Amino acid sequence: MNELLNYISGFYSPEMYAALNAQIHRWSISRPLAGKRILDATPVFRNTMVKYTALLAGGADLTVAVGKDIPHDPQIIRQLPRYGIRVADEKILQEKFDAVADCAGRHCRVSSRYGYAELTRSGLEYYREGKHPVFSVDSGILKQFETTFGTGESFFRAMEQLGYRDFAGKKLLIFGGGKVGRGVAFYALKKEMQTIIVDPQKIHIQPQFRLISPDDPGINALISGAWCIVSATGKAGVLQKFSTRMMQSKAVIANMGVEDEFGNDMPVSRVLNDKHPLNFILDEPTRINYIDPTMALSNTALVKLITGELPPGLHTPPKDMEMAIINDLRAAGTLDLETDIILKDNKL
Repeated sequence: MNELLNYISGFYSPEMYAALNAQIHRWSISRPLAGKRILDATPVFRNTMVKYTALLAGGADLTVAVGKDIPHDPQIIRQLPRYGIRVADEKILQEKFDAVADCAGRHCRVSSRYGYAELTRSGLEYYREGKHPVFSVDSGILKQFETTFGTGESFFRAMEQLGYRDFAGKKLLIFGGGKVGRGVAFYALKKEMQTIIVDPQKIHIQPQFRLISPDDPGINALISGAWCIVSATGKAGVLQKFSTRMMQSKAVIANMGVEDEFGNDMPVSRVLNDKHPLNFILDEPTRINYIDPTMALSNTALVKLITGELPPGLHTPPKDMEMAIINDLRAAGTLDLETDIILKDNKL
């Protein structure tokens, strides 16, 4: 664990991962995962290694898995064995683990003694009929640091890496007004873009944005006139009915969800990053300070699962669990403004 901690210290200072840093220090003493076999399928990038450090500090016997079609950094995966972290192959995935930290339901069939911590909302669909406890990391307020602020920031960072700039005044059409869509819109406001959110629900949005239904008769005209179209619904194939109009438009098209939201009629070449989430072209798809609370919650969920206290079914993060992580952020982190916004929006 110390060798891995030395490695990540070359890239991140402790205040950048305040929640995980608190876990590392506490768990080095309490060892809540001592001897437990943990499979972690969080998308593997450099900042994910901070999550692994906390798990190792807690005594976990850690194996890392890469889900099918889940973006990852192969260079980081090749480094893991040097730190005593096993990388799963198909044979290893036939083994039984004590708990599984999954992403997008890709490892829902891996045998788990105590249950699963699912990272994404879309992945819950794979677990609804399961007979084990499933902890929904996405269902609490902490995921908003990542999916609202972190994803919004990384969308524009990826666009700039591809050479797109001068956003002011350009028309942005976002399909999906959930956490990811609102995050992209939040940073679009900073870029002074004309922003329209397409969502079937009457969601609360900033007054500077326009909200329309996907059934609005003017939707085709908006698609044709958009400079950029972003998918953020989290639902596979949901934009299939708009694919022809999108292909005919001059819009730059990007996906910010795990699933292919455009459907088979949309060629992969027409969407930036071949339909994969655009921010995954970056060395760090989400900056460590934004994803730190999510990874800390995922780790805490694993500890909660192995107590064996949770009954089968889906479980949302308890308020006291999330507030404990927020207190760690307040004590030593860099996200006071974002924390204030999230607590206010959630009336906490």
